Parts: sequence; structure tokens; C-alpha cells
Amino acid sequence: MPGSGRGRYSGDVLDLFAFQNGLMLLATLAMFAVQAFAFVDAVSHKPEAYVAADKLTKPAWLIILGIALAAHMLIWSPMSFLNLIGTVAAIVYIVDARPALRALTRR
Repeated sequence: MPGSGRGRYSGDVLDLFAFQNGLMLLATLAMFAVQAFAFVDAVSHKPEAYVAADKLTKPAWLIILGIALAAHMLIWSPMSFLNLIGTVAAIVYIVDARPALRALTRR
């Protein structure tokens, strides 16, 4: 529409940014969920289980995962370097330490 101040494609561009923002929000929430799950799971195991499983100690995992979770809550961007490192640490815990801890604590 001439004279309205809006370009011909402005609605499409805004929709594209809305889609991009939605994807970033989903990525941020997914990363936060992974980090929070790993932290809560690390809290739930006994310190002796970490030693028996030959993994990092419980305080070490809690410090790593806690700092990652706190950084994610403060920065809240999935492309932040700290959030990416924290998510990798949480995934390492979930894939490596958690199965070993669960194998020792099964009843």
C-alpha cells in the first residue's frame, strides 16, 4: 500500500523472524530441560555411588551442572558459549555417568 510506511514484504519478514524466535525459544527450553534433569538426577544419587562407578565425585558433578544451570538461567540464550558447554556437560552426565550410577543403585 503506497504511503503507508510498510514495505511490500514486511509481513513475510516479520513472520520469518517470529519463526526464528520460536525455534530459538524451543532450543533454549530444551537445553534448560536437559541441564535441569541432569542436575536433579545428580543430586538424587549417593556420593558413594559415584566413587563405585569410577566417575567424577558427586560434588564435582554438582558444581559443573549447577554452574551450567545457573549460567543458563542468567544468560538464557542457546547460542551462548557457556550454555553450549553446559549442555554438553549435561549430556555427558546423562550418557556416561547416569547409566553407571543407575546400574549400581538398581534394586
